[in-house]
Amino acid sequence: MTYAVTSACIQCGTCFDVCPVSCIKMSSKQAVIDPVECIDCGACLPVCPTEAVKTESDASSAVLKFNATESARL
Repeated sequence: MTYAVTSACIQCGTCFDVCPVSCIKMSSKQAVIDPVECIDCGACLPVCPTEAVKTESDASSAVLKFNATESARL
């Protein structure tokens, strides 16, 4: 299961610090998770202060697409 960041992201960077594979990148609007690089460890989920990180099953298809598109662009 991959993870995705929603628009609730406040760009605090907490998730960057815990990601063991550095698959989280900052777009111009928010953090995004590269679904190809994500190893599904879930370390980012509990540290997000705004609960912007969602599991694949909890994120909308639009959020998943935005994360994939933006991370590929970066």
